[in-house]
Amino acid sequence: MDEATTGTRAWLREAARASVREQVADRALTLFDERGFDSVTVHQLADAIGISPRSFFRYFPSKEDVVIGDPEPFGEIVRSAAAQRPADESVWTVLRRSFDPIVELTERPAYQARGLRSIRVTMSTASLRARNYEKHLSWAAMLEPVILDRMEGVRDSRLFRARALILSALSCLDAALAEWTLCEGAVPLHTLLDDAFATVHSAHGRDGDA
Repeated sequence: MDEATTGTRAWLREAARASVREQVADRALTLFDERGFDSVTVHQLADAIGISPRSFFRYFPSKEDVVIGDPEPFGEIVRSAAAQRPADESVWTVLRRSFDPIVELTERPAYQARGLRSIRVTMSTASLRARNYEKHLSWAAMLEPVILDRMEGVRDSRLFRARALILSALSCLDAALAEWTLCEGAVPLHTLLDDAFATVHSAHGRDGDA
């Protein structure tokens, strides 16, 4: 078997695995949304999907990972989006634009129903809200060097202000996603996110680093 054939087969296996993983996630999110996250056990979930609990754990380390997922891959996308913004752009605008990949994802018809379920389940489950906060801390740490480089002043002061701005931006994202879910996607996420960022900026009362 030549190297090209081996590579093709490996790619096909990974593509098949990714497809099954997506199907498992879609079915799991539907059950969590219908019955409540804490009311569905892994065994019940596996039975409903038609796989064994062991097979479920091959795709997801835990139930929580179905909903929240690994924060690093998408966190890197957000970080990269921020890093690619123009040098003369304000920090607050950079943070808003860093969430454009999330906005674009919610605008895909195939994703919208799943996205709404995921956020709805997260909002209604204490353990998932805690995991979502952990995700925010992970994203904040990834964004920190990018934002820090754009700010002026003594490093300690810049670090505090950078963290404050990043966590404020993530709170705006959460507020926009919550409202997007409550209105069942009737108002586009980009509109809600722009409104949230504008509201905080207006309350701030001055441009400054933001």
